[in-house]
Amino acid sequence: MNVPVFLARKVRHAPEGSFSATVTRVGIASIALGLAILIIAFAVLFGYKRAIEQKIFQFGAHLQVSKFTNNASYEQTALPLNTKLYLDSTRTLGVRHIQAVALKAGILKTSEELTGVILKGVGRDYDWNLFRGSLIAGKVPIVGADTGSGSTELLLSQLMANQLNVTVGESIPLYFLGNPPRARKMTVVGIYETGLEEVDKTIALGDIRLVQRLNHWGPDSVGSYEIFVNDFDQLKSAADNVFAVMTPNMRLTRVTDQYRPLFDWMLLLDRNMVILLTLITFVASFNMVSVLLVLMMERTPMIGLLKALGGTNSFIRRMFVFVGMNMVGWGLLIGNVVGLSVCFVQERFKLIPLDPKNYFISYVPIAWDWPTILALNVATLVLIGLVLWLSTIIINRIQPIKALAFKK
Repeated sequence: MNVPVFLARKVRHAPEGSFSATVTRVGIASIALGLAILIIAFAVLFGYKRAIEQKIFQFGAHLQVSKFTNNASYEQTALPLNTKLYLDSTRTLGVRHIQAVALKAGILKTSEELTGVILKGVGRDYDWNLFRGSLIAGKVPIVGADTGSGSTELLLSQLMANQLNVTVGESIPLYFLGNPPRARKMTVVGIYETGLEEVDKTIALGDIRLVQRLNHWGPDSVGSYEIFVNDFDQLKSAADNVFAVMTPNMRLTRVTDQYRPLFDWMLLLDRNMVILLTLITFVASFNMVSVLLVLMMERTPMIGLLKALGGTNSFIRRMFVFVGMNMVGWGLLIGNVVGLSVCFVQERFKLIPLDPKNYFISYVPIAWDWPTILALNVATLVLIGLVLWLSTIIINRIQPIKALAFKK
């Protein structure tokens, strides 16, 4: 029989209603609450970051390659498709997908309203998977079909649709600047909403061949390549691989540079999370030390008796560490149940809303990152266990004679 464990169970199961029983519950509750808050906080943080990144990647790929030019307008210089980068993209280490796009500035006008727009022309190679979550009405436009000058189907943002007072199925003229100006009658087939104002107020999607025809380009000329990498955390190494196969007249832009304010903001969220983690861990550790010290003070006569009977300091310290770790175990169990349950309910029913104007998303998102949840449990167990072991050093200073006298 493991004597320290046996005695720890006796100490742990204090009489109901006693002071030590109340303190024990407080210790368990503090650990459970701290772990639950950490699980929820990290789930929300990762969910929010992934939601924002997904919205950014809908219109700003991980990497963008365009023709090198000093032109600062939306009018792009033609970039050929028959390049090694585009044709052999799957052989470029770290690249998952590459697609060709072209931009063209224009004006959407109704009988009462007008708004500037950037028509983003896309082709058959465009990946619509990221876009599905932001499509709130209609469908995505048909592009790349055999329609001569290009499809006239248009995908507008909800912001533009409200401003122009148009709905799915309506036709609207799109004017392109030039001498003379040119107009195309476009049909709104879908409406999207990302919550990113700088995107929603400017970008509309259509057929790339329409832009090619307006720019007098051939079918093998585009405005830029959009490149998606396999692992966003390895963006720098993938960018280096892409840069190695680029020609001298190409320019490479990373999404972290294109949307630097948003990524800097998310980096600030990471720093705030580190501060929160430190504070919660400190409070939980402090509470456990307080609980264990109270238990040791209440069991001072017992400690003196064990020392008088030949119990060593390490023997008694192990006993109280087992007491503390038992409370930690219950705290971890309850904390995981509470934290994971709250995350599940929020993910399933989206009970907590957000203001899209301020947070770019209409509800609190949840991401299940099991390695992080496991790391939180292990870190809590190890850190509090170490703090508990250090706090039992006070046992070394307890003298049997004074401890037994303390009983009177």
